[in-house]
Amino acid sequence: MYVFTRDDFKDIAGYDQVGRALRELVREGQLLKVGYGVYTKALKNSITGKIIPTSPGGSSAIIVEALERLNVSYRFDGATTDYSCGNSTQVPATVQIKTSSRFKRILTVGKSTLNG
Repeated sequence: MYVFTRDDFKDIAGYDQVGRALRELVREGQLLKVGYGVYTKALKNSITGKIIPTSPGGSSAIIVEALERLNVSYRFDGATTDYSCGNSTQVPATVQIKTSSRFKRILTVGKSTLNG
């Protein structure tokens, strides 16, 4: 599990106190903010010096895990579906994800964005 929400800490401290702690960890580079109230573990890339997610699946895996944590139904679309169903041998460059039109949150990890 690499994604967590602010609500995961509601039994430890108050809403504002948790928010301050999470903002401090984001500032220090130990966390990445994925979206409103959604965070992931992070580390500093030794080559580029940029903060990246620790998930071995990369940005797309973080966005999918965030959707699952938020109980949002989603489906893969386009070339991602064709590849996973065996209709194509080309590996998609980006994962295309479709959600309900009612889901308005913006989830961003690096250059991967959902609803942005």
